[in-house]
Amino acid sequence: MKHLKPTDNEIKLNPKRYIVSKTDANGIIEYGNDYFVEISGYTESELIGKPHSIVRHPDMPRVVFKMMWDRINRAQNIMAVVKNLAKDGSYYWVVTEFEPKVDPITNEIISHTAFRKAAPQKAIDAMEPIYQKLIEIEKDGGMEASEKYLRGYLEEQNISYDDLINSLVGNSGLFKIFFTMMKKLFK
Repeated sequence: MKHLKPTDNEIKLNPKRYIVSKTDANGIIEYGNDYFVEISGYTESELIGKPHSIVRHPDMPRVVFKMMWDRINRAQNIMAVVKNLAKDGSYYWVVTEFEPKVDPITNEIISHTAFRKAAPQKAIDAMEPIYQKLIEIEKDGGMEASEKYLRGYLEEQNISYDDLINSLVGNSGLFKIFFTMMKKLFK
């Protein structure tokens, strides 16, 4: 897959709209709602059948995706602040949460649905320097080194990753309410 050159152009998401995508268990896109297609800049046919990493921005540390995949592959939820890359090199920030679909017979995960909304500026401002540090560490010491740093950072702050993200996206619980409603809508 061709790697795009990122630009400094930010796409500001409409806070009243949401992005939904569904992948198979391996992260291959099976569905994207109209807003996902619009914001990503790809056509629906360009997205379907491609790895979801097609929108992965190089400013995102690999350890964040490792953590997300570790959790969702165990059918555990995770909310994350993510910088994504559009087809034209622009970027956009989202808060994302996942809903795994588990086969009732084999108990294996057969798909993941991701729900995304515009990330609050407070969350972007807090996570961007952390992500920059993790990228720097990954360049020198690999993903294992960045994972150790992230664990140490969270321990020093005396907070879990989940609690950190929850504190940044708003204590009001509106994101939780939104994601709960989206999951019900897409069941």
